Amino acid sequence: MVNKRFFKNLDFTLVGVTGAILVFSLVMIGSASTDYGWWMRLGLDIDKLQEANIVQRLLWMKKEYVIKQFFSIILGIAAAAATVYIPYDDWRRYTKHLYIVNLLMLGAVLVLGHTEMGAQRWIDIGPFGFQPSEFAKLIIIVTLADFLARREGQLRTIKEIVPCFIFVGVPLLLILIQPDLGTSLVFVAILFGMLFTASSKPLMITGLFGAGLAGVVGLVWSHLKFGTWIPLHEYQLNRLIIFLDPWSDIQGAGYHVIQSQIAIGSSGFWGKGLLLGTQSFLEFLPIRHTDFIFSVLAEETGFLGATLFLLLFGVFLYRGVRIANESKDMFGTLMAVGIVSMITFQILVNVGMAVAIMPVTGLPLPLFSYGGSSMITNMIAIGVLLNIHMRRQKNIF
Repeated sequence: MVNKRFFKNLDFTLVGVTGAILVFSLVMIGSASTDYGWWMRLGLDIDKLQEANIVQRLLWMKKEYVIKQFFSIILGIAAAAATVYIPYDDWRRYTKHLYIVNLLMLGAVLVLGHTEMGAQRWIDIGPFGFQPSEFAKLIIIVTLADFLARREGQLRTIKEIVPCFIFVGVPLLLILIQPDLGTSLVFVAILFGMLFTASSKPLMITGLFGAGLAGVVGLVWSHLKFGTWIPLHEYQLNRLIIFLDPWSDIQGAGYHVIQSQIAIGSSGFWGKGLLLGTQSFLEFLPIRHTDFIFSVLAEETGFLGATLFLLLFGVFLYRGVRIANESKDMFGTLMAVGIVSMITFQILVNVGMAVAIMPVTGLPLPLFSYGGSSMITNMIAIGVLLNIHMRRQKNIF
């Protein structure tokens, strides 16, 4: 029997905000996956769509991706519920096993995985496929939280911090080999976010981050100037720097960014209306239901809709920070900080690349972009946050 105090201590604000984002996600994915060719095959035309009211547009919407995303959400809710039910304190007994499973899973991708869009990231299980690197993000948060919590008060020097870099560096390297630069960068964000919280010298962690960032920028500059070797494919490098001047390669690496800017820039305050975004509907905007879903949102709902949407994420992240602050122990605090770092970084990069202020790394917008592995991982992460919040006081059950 479920204890009534179980629900009494549930963070309903976090649940409500998550629900609103998920509903918004289903609508926008349906809109993003609808194309003019599909309408033509139905014998309809764009004038009829423009004259229809919102309810009619939603009923006419192409629903293939929406249905798949809906089932991913259902699976994610079930996984989150299971995560909430098991006290997070118990997980510490299995972190070593989880770390090994993580390495095996990422290693299996290099052997058994299939290549899609130039990267070997997916493993097929029957008719279904999953992306291990998505689940790896959450596993590294849990295992690193235990790793750092056991060293609480000992992370004062670079020598004491080096093992933390090695701990994260091994799975990060396996992901970088796939290659999956975006997820590798998420690992870096998780590491520094959690280290900043765990270390008694946060200024030192900030300095290390700044030095690392300066080193990367210097290495890229040296490669462009003198041809120095860097551990990136040319297409990855082009995607990293093209946002600085997308018009230098209009039909190549800059095409995505340019079309995204046109979509967002033409939206106005109110937007063009649901299913009326021309860049999306006429298929000028590529990979619009995943990487550039925010561009579709901004074009159709305008400045007002995009702002309200980002405010929802703002409330979500605020609750995550508050849960980290109220946790009864360092293990819970570090897991919450890791989740907030992961989601914050992905939001900043995804929205940033849509408006051409961040590199195009292929990171999905959490809880919003189409993708089963990403959705289930983020839902489990929410389950972790709810678990920590519900058990923020000792002996609450």
